[in-house]
Amino acid sequence: MSRRIVIYPGTFDPLTFGHMDIIERAARLGDELIVAVASNTGKGPLLSVEERTELVAAECRRLNEDGTVTTPVRVLNFANLLTDFAHDQGASIIVRGLRAVSDFEIEFQMASINKRLHGDLETVFLMAAEHQHFVASRFVKEVNRYGGDISSFVPASVVRRLKELSSTND
Repeated sequence: MSRRIVIYPGTFDPLTFGHMDIIERAARLGDELIVAVASNTGKGPLLSVEERTELVAAECRRLNEDGTVTTPVRVLNFANLLTDFAHDQGASIIVRGLRAVSDFEIEFQMASINKRLHGDLETVFLMAAEHQHFVASRFVKEVNRYGGDISSFVPASVVRRLKELSSTND
């Protein structure tokens, strides 16, 4: 029997507790989870792909070490088509998180294009946890930019990194 590899892609700029919730739940869907950090320079990320990958990897290691997630989790970055990346990794499932109905339309379109490009690749949508459905990275960046407390939205490692970044930009 072949291993079922699941990919959870995103920019993770920055990583939020909503992302962490999806990571925990996506890990239960297969034999291995790859959290795929998209380069996505078109979105003008606050953090470099290397920084984002490092932050996500540290949090995923913590989830494995404390037993929250028992499935092996790898964190990789990519700068090509998601379908090509998924094919190269031997993945059969893409997981996408949905916060609100407004997310569904664009996610549905992307899933349809991905299916056309790579017919064996299935997309699974996971609804955001009730207490996380309003959290979006763009709002976290905005709150942080104006000095607001983001600690209820992101892991402590992300809070520290964004504070460091803010202090160097002052």
